[in-house]
Amino acid sequence: MEGTIKTLTQKGFGFISREGEDKDLFFHSKELQGVTFDELRVGDKVNFEVVSTEKGPAATNVSRA
Repeated sequence: MEGTIKTLTQKGFGFISREGEDKDLFFHSKELQGVTFDELRVGDKVNFEVVSTEKGPAATNVSRA
C-alpha cells in the first residue's frame, strides 16, 4: 500500500494517512526498511503493509515510495 507521513513524534513513532481511509495508520521506527526515522519528513510518500495488532491496524515494512 502507499500513503503519506502525516505525523512524526519525538518518541520514534508516527502516523500515515491513506487515501480513501478515515483513520490514520500507526507505525513505529522499528518497522522502517531502508530509511531511518530521522530521515523521514511529514509529507513523504511511503510504501507499507498493514498488520493487525492488539491496538488495531498498524504499518509494517515501511519504506520510502
